[in-house]
Amino acid sequence: MDLAIELKNRLHTKPILLMTHLVLGYPSLRINREVIAQMAANGVDCIELQIPFSEPIADGPVILKANQQSLKNGISVEDCFRFGQEMATAFPTVRFLFMTYYNIVFKYGEEAFLRRTKEIGFCGTIIPDLPPEEGASSLAVSEALGLAPIQFFTPTSTNERMREVAGLARGFIYCVARRGVTGEQTTLDDSLTAYLARCRQATDLPLAVGFGISRREDVAMLRGKADMAVIGTATIQLVDSQGADAVGPFIAGLLD
Repeated sequence: MDLAIELKNRLHTKPILLMTHLVLGYPSLRINREVIAQMAANGVDCIELQIPFSEPIADGPVILKANQQSLKNGISVEDCFRFGQEMATAFPTVRFLFMTYYNIVFKYGEEAFLRRTKEIGFCGTIIPDLPPEEGASSLAVSEALGLAPIQFFTPTSTNERMREVAGLARGFIYCVARRGVTGEQTTLDDSLTAYLARCRQATDLPLAVGFGISRREDVAMLRGKADMAVIGTATIQLVDSQGADAVGPFIAGLLD
């Protein structure tokens, strides 16, 4: 089923959806497996699995450290594909996407990377350093394969730019909640509300909001303004401080 249609169908029974983020291989694939199981059991709709890269320019210090440690541990792109296939098979109610940077895709071979992503049961890709103007071939291959190449809105996007990007997007739009990198707390105020209203006017695709979303109060504030809340850094910090077993109650508490 088309990802956008599936997400809209889920919204018939949920006030807002959840997408979570993990860096593959950090702290280990074994821990990743435990965390994903808890996320799936507590109703997470989408999970973006990050293939580590040495210079993750959109990510803050927590995710940067996770990328570097995973690479130091020896994680490979092939490891990520094999693990991703295992997860997609084990948790069919979750929609999985790969998040990574274009250097990884380019080195693997763009068409080969996207075909493999589709073959293992993933529904899309998130490549934050590939603007649509430079991604025509990736967009074309994704369209042919039925993969969703997730595109971004930012607070500095003009209304015209949003409409242009939306015309190339599939699945959902990732609305960056603020300027900067991941991990810093986002202030959920009237300016964010106005920005999300502009996002809504630009597309009928579901809106996912990320960057600094970490608490139940954040998710509650997004209800009625967006369709999916993205939780990234907060989960990694939780696993670091309290272990994988803390993830299930944390996720469940976001929607209380």
